[in-house]
Amino acid sequence: MATKTRAKAKRKRTTVTRRRKTVRKPKTIRKEAAKKAPPRRPARTKAKPTAKVAVKPRPVSQRAQPETVKPPPRRPPQPTAEEQRIGVVTHYYSHLSVVAMQLEPDSTLRVGDIIHIRGHTTDFTQKVESLEVNHAPVTEVGPNDDFGLKVIEHAREHDIVCKVRS
Repeated sequence: MATKTRAKAKRKRTTVTRRRKTVRKPKTIRKEAAKKAPPRRPARTKAKPTAKVAVKPRPVSQRAQPETVKPPPRRPPQPTAEEQRIGVVTHYYSHLSVVAMQLEPDSTLRVGDIIHIRGHTTDFTQKVESLEVNHAPVTEVGPNDDFGLKVIEHAREHDIVCKVRS
């Protein structure tokens, strides 16, 4: 027990009473006063007629029902008399502006021919400047060749390709 009292006495001696600092609380940010809604306007009332006018009763009729008209079936664009259909676009590579085409069985395409590409939103004419088969430039392609054709405008799959007769 003697050791406990000595420890307490020792603590008392070393303990210095210090004055506590007053800690200030952080200032609270005042919220802005809530904005009040603007005062409501009174509801408008219908003006009362000053003079009474006789209103004729309208005859009750059935509502007219719109007639349903079917649009004609969509057909692919047909070549004109001075054009010969030679194939169909199978794919368009937009980053290269190149179309892959499938030719009709009895047609050929050469560099220098003038072609007309037509579709739903496509309609342009151009001269064939480059043809490639397996990344190799060629001057003429036949119906069994898988080839690419550089085009000047955007084309879409299923667009019709016609050769313009000169």
